[in-house]
Parts: sequence; C-alpha cells; structure tokens
Amino acid sequence: MGNEWVGFNWGLKWGMTVGLLFATSFCCLAQEPAAGISQDELQRLASEAAAGQISSGSPTSLPATLSFFALLRQGGWLMVPLAAMSLLVLAVALERFVALRRAKLFPRGLRREIRRMSEESDPIDPLPLFVAAEKYPSSASRVLKDMLVKTGRPITEAENQISASVQCEADRLYGNVRWLGLAASISPLIGLLGTVWGMILAFYNTTHLGAGKNKAEFLAEGIYVALVTTLVGLAVAIPAAIFAHYFEGQITKMLSKIEGELKGLVPRFEALEGRVRYDMHSRGVSTRSVERSDLQKSNMSAPAMLGQQPRSSV
Repeated sequence: MGNEWVGFNWGLKWGMTVGLLFATSFCCLAQEPAAGISQDELQRLASEAAAGQISSGSPTSLPATLSFFALLRQGGWLMVPLAAMSLLVLAVALERFVALRRAKLFPRGLRREIRRMSEESDPIDPLPLFVAAEKYPSSASRVLKDMLVKTGRPITEAENQISASVQCEADRLYGNVRWLGLAASISPLIGLLGTVWGMILAFYNTTHLGAGKNKAEFLAEGIYVALVTTLVGLAVAIPAAIFAHYFEGQITKMLSKIEGELKGLVPRFEALEGRVRYDMHSRGVSTRSVERSDLQKSNMSAPAMLGQQPRSSV
C-alpha cells in the first residue's frame, strides 16, 4: 500500500511538470511571428488582397447614396410606357377634379328651384323647371329634362326614367375614371415584366464573367437595377388607385343625391297624369291639355301627338 502511494505521487508530479513545459512552449510559439514574414507585412498582404477582391469584377462604380432619379435612368426601355402611364394618371386626375365639381353636377341654383317646387302647395307648373334646367346645364339638368318628358304619364314611368337617366350619366362620368383603373392594373405588371427581364440579364451576364471576377457583387447590382421598374410601376399604380376610388365615390354620392331630389319631386306630377303633355321644342316649352278619353282612343304616343318623333319609354 505504501509503495503504491509513493508511485502515485511520483507520477502526478512528473505529469504536472511535463504539462507546464508544454504550455510554456505553446505560448511562446503563438507570440512569435511566422518565420521569414513580419506582422506588418502580413497585414499589408491581407489589405491588398481584400482591395483586389472588391475592385475586380465590378460592372460599374456604385454611387455612395441612391437617388430616385438616378435609378430612373437605369430602368431601361420599359420606363417609356411607365412614364406614359404616369402622364395619363396626372392628366385624368386633373380633368376629373374639374369635371366632378358640385357646380358641374348639381348646381346650387337648380337645386334651390327643385326644392322650391317640391315644397310648394300650389299645382306644379313644369315650365319653371325646364327654364332652370336650361339655365344650369349639368348632369342634374339632363336628368330633369328626361323626367319632364314623362309629364302626364304614370309616375312609375317618371321614376323609371330618372333611374335610367342617372345610369346614363354614371356611364358618362365614369368614362375617364376607367383609365385610372387601367393604369392602376397595368403599371405594376409592366414593372414586374421589367424586373423579370432585368434579372434574366443579370444572371446571364454573371455566368459569362471571366475568372477572378466578383460574381456576387455583379449579380447584386444587376438585381437592384432590375427592381427599378417594379418600384416605378407601384409609384404610378398607387396614386391611380387612390384617385379612381375617390372619383368613384364622388360620382356615386352626387348621382344618388340627384336621384333622391328628383324622385322626391315626382309625386307632385301625379295630379297632371292623363291631363297634360309636355312638348319641348328647340326654342321653348309648351303644354297642352289632353283628355283621358282622347289618350285612350289614340294609338300614338304623346310626343307624336304634339308633332314629335315617338320616344321609347325606359
């Protein structure tokens, strides 16, 4: 037992001594520079290698900061239709802002005349309404004239005529707004087409680079240039969609107001049913009394009886 303990102590001391010598030698070797090359020379070689890797294979020198207009110049030929779409959006937006003013759709003077006639208790006279419609040409005046043609007819025909005329006005007013919807739909697709084409070219050119060129940087620059068309397409489509939504809301709101005001006036014409027909000529308006029996016996429509061409009812 004593001999074993002595051997164990001797082995432990010998192992510790060898370990200390090995650790000391390793630390000395780590602190010494490589044979034949100084520390400064190693740093110089590393910096030169890094600089050569960055400069080799770069297709163009990149600007320090990105500029939107600088990117536009790199967008390629697909920037031409996108520029045309942007001009279209601007022109249509300005035109619709002017055309959809309240004075163009439902003038205040015409609105006052319609409300005055609706609130009067005396028998209604269609002539002042026609004069007001001539004085304030607008979408509301055109619907009002179509309604006056049905004077003396059942009020359901007048209401149907108002709805049909409002729909015609809506189609007319929505005409230019549809161009905004077209621009909002097509512009992102044109931008996506340019991006796909640009990325195809970037990958193609990268595969044909010579040896030692920096392909990763070359490909990255080609991709960021290819994304320019998508950026411009979205920049055109977003305002176009906003303008289209705004103008559609304005048209719907104003035409609903016109239809409501005129349909509120229709019950006043019920007393004229079968008694009066309206004859609108190029220089004025005249009314004629017609007996119910004459209307029932006649096979001609009211405008034909007054010397006009028959007009199809809606």
